[in-house]
Amino acid sequence: MNDLCADIGYKSINHIGEELCGDHVDIVEENENSTVIVLADGLGSGVKASILSTLTSKIISTMMAAGLPIEECVSTIAGALPVCSVRGVAYSTFTIIHLLNNETAEIIQYDNPHVIVIRNYEIYDYPKTEMNICGKKIYKSTIKLQEDDVFIAMSDGCPHAGMGIKYNFGWQRKDIAEYMVTCVAGGFTAKNLSTMLVDECDKLYEHKPGDDTTACVVKIRKREPMNILFGPPANRDDANRMMSLFFSKEGKHIICGGTTSSIAAKYLGKPVQVSLTFERSDIPPIAHIEGVDLVTEGVITMNKVIQYAKDYTGDNELYEDWNFKKDAASLISRLLFEEATDINFYVGRAVNPAHQNPDLPINFNIKMSLVEELSACLKKMGKRIKVSYF
Repeated sequence: MNDLCADIGYKSINHIGEELCGDHVDIVEENENSTVIVLADGLGSGVKASILSTLTSKIISTMMAAGLPIEECVSTIAGALPVCSVRGVAYSTFTIIHLLNNETAEIIQYDNPHVIVIRNYEIYDYPKTEMNICGKKIYKSTIKLQEDDVFIAMSDGCPHAGMGIKYNFGWQRKDIAEYMVTCVAGGFTAKNLSTMLVDECDKLYEHKPGDDTTACVVKIRKREPMNILFGPPANRDDANRMMSLFFSKEGKHIICGGTTSSIAAKYLGKPVQVSLTFERSDIPPIAHIEGVDLVTEGVITMNKVIQYAKDYTGDNELYEDWNFKKDAASLISRLLFEEATDINFYVGRAVNPAHQNPDLPINFNIKMSLVEELSACLKKMGKRIKVSYF
């Protein structure tokens, strides 16, 4: 077993005028050693396509999660899917990326645009074996994983983008691959890479997509621990134990809250230096303590981070708001969303007297719920979360 892990993100836009997307992505972790990603594209658009793609992805991912051989899963779904008598094409196409022990990727492709693989910031031409299963042409590939490998699966809405508008024959796969090589070089997360690709397709469609468009990106990276301290302990006598555990952990250290930072500074024997620069009016400025990677205000900043986290796990429309700015919420978001893979929360249960002011919409329960909400969002991003209360 190595120290690699997979960062997985996807985004879809619907065919113009449709409320439901005809593409569907399913991600199933059988265990720590096996992850199945399925992108299915239902024929046409709207309700019918949505049902077909959802059924296809659910059936495949469920069978694979049950440990059935990949050939048997593909055979079952390929045999079950009818072919449209008018168009002569399958009612649902699919792409499967099966990650094993974070060492190997098995790629199974049926009638979707072929997965783009970027290795060492170049387009990687991986081998494909053609199989005929139930009269359907299936391509299978097995790739030994390397750090920073990027896999880009997509529905045919991506290469169809711009057809008859900017391009005669749409946005060719080769051109998409070259565009994504540039994006990958920027060091963005899988979610942001998928967002960039789909947003570019949306522009080529002139914001009137002629097809459901989905991109799913898998980025192979090393595990990166991160530690975040939020609030002082309920019992003052636990402060040194809390600080000792927090600072002994490998990885970067983030401290949120004025009282909490004062306790940490006393433990380290270092002063707190508060910045007088407001990067934005609605977020308090950061502070500095030698030996700590980031020091911020508590509840207000965390609330903004949660807003970004909820958007990130959804449509990811705010990624430009936090990706480049230097305010506390943006800095925490980049550390947690982009850098961290394993996040340890150290949460103090002390009641802050300042938060008991009836004029302030903050109380102890809200503070605890912020941690729960953020943890839930980070788990959706595929992070490993551990929360310790003091």
